[in-house]
Amino acid sequence: MLLYNSLSRQKDVFTTVEPGKVKMYTCGPTVYHFAHIGNLRTYIMEDVLDKYLRFIGNDVLRIMNITDVGHLTSDGDTGDDKMLKGAKREHKTVMEIAKFYTDAFFADCKKLNIKTPEVVQPATGCIAEFIDAVQKLLEKGYAYEAGGNVYFDTSKLEQYYRFLDFKEEDLEVGVREGVEGDTNKRNKADFVLWFTKSKFDDQELKWESPWGLGYPGWHIECSCISMKYAGDTLDLHCGGIDNMFPHHTNEIAQSEALIGHEWCKHWFHVHHLNDETGKMSKSKGEFLTVSLLEEKGYDPLAYRFFCLQSHYRKSLVFSWDNMKNAQTAYNKLVAKIRTLLNEKDAVDEAKKAELLKAFTDAMDNDLNTALGVTVLYDILKADTTAATKLACIAELDKVLSLDLIGHAQAAADDADAQEIPAEVLALVEQRKEARKAKDFAKADALRDEIAALGWQIRETRQGTEITKA
Repeated sequence: MLLYNSLSRQKDVFTTVEPGKVKMYTCGPTVYHFAHIGNLRTYIMEDVLDKYLRFIGNDVLRIMNITDVGHLTSDGDTGDDKMLKGAKREHKTVMEIAKFYTDAFFADCKKLNIKTPEVVQPATGCIAEFIDAVQKLLEKGYAYEAGGNVYFDTSKLEQYYRFLDFKEEDLEVGVREGVEGDTNKRNKADFVLWFTKSKFDDQELKWESPWGLGYPGWHIECSCISMKYAGDTLDLHCGGIDNMFPHHTNEIAQSEALIGHEWCKHWFHVHHLNDETGKMSKSKGEFLTVSLLEEKGYDPLAYRFFCLQSHYRKSLVFSWDNMKNAQTAYNKLVAKIRTLLNEKDAVDEAKKAELLKAFTDAMDNDLNTALGVTVLYDILKADTTAATKLACIAELDKVLSLDLIGHAQAAADDADAQEIPAEVLALVEQRKEARKAKDFAKADALRDEIAALGWQIRETRQGTEITKA
């Protein structure tokens, strides 16, 4: 399998330390608010990668952190504490906020068919590991105390900027976030490992440490949580493109300083979902959540389908028109699959293998889900039996997780439960053709015929709904 590696800046053959076993880490949410659908694009693509690695025979251990402490609104150790900000907004404790939004995140994941990782670890459960790591970095000379805080000293590294060709003189303190620089830092790129002299007097979560009462910096948690469950090597680290710097850069710095050798060979980054005005965020415009999609009549799996139609390394533009088109295309797929359900024929194993190879060829080329979806359409058009098509779709759905056969079966069951007469179904199909041909007079006449037989029809985003009058 070829997979683009952000570290080498090229497609590399994906290999693991132990053949057939993948230790995979994905940066989890900061649980101070609902996840917007831009955040969830990253988790969808990581889920596809996880499932595809299993599909081709790997044993995957996937680890995810939950940031419930220490993440400031700036990735560079400045700004407000996101968790504290959420608690003040809702007049709750930080842990109440964390519990509520952790549950909300996984509820959204369930709607999007995103599998829960084998390990989900809140940062607040690993304070002892963070303190131990900071102590070791101090002992090794990679960290220093200043102004009450503990900082990582990036000047001790031969190479700090691992993903991008930054030059230190091109970076000015505070420019990225529009704030004053931290005068305790020896070097512009240094970052906080442990806070004690926080500017937040009402910081709710604090722990005793060798440096005083305080809390961990954001970056240290991912290194420590990964090492707790995967040991001192990781095969694959994933996250959004915005995590690349400084978060993942800092993770590599502190991890390799701790262990003394390469930590993770392969890095996978998903690009942004943008709205039509630019990068999507929680603070601008309509707050786009899974719940909002549902309120507007969209199936969350149609959003997953929308994401899969684009490559993970391309920015994707969200609009309500694009979402409507994705829902329509998803509904048509379900309708086509529904027509296959009652066919009584056999699986052509040779044809099945041929069609599945087209899918693995697409996915083996840098997880090309757009081409993988094209294969799905090719399967439906293939000159083969219905059973072969259904068997192929079932295999693809182990990775794509669009529940196409499940939705088709549910639609068929609904129709059976209503016992819609064949005569009515035939008139409905004729009306669809009339509408497609823009013969609206004929479509209206057919609607009247259907009504005369005691049935009514309604056009929805999910298709034509037929109910007893």
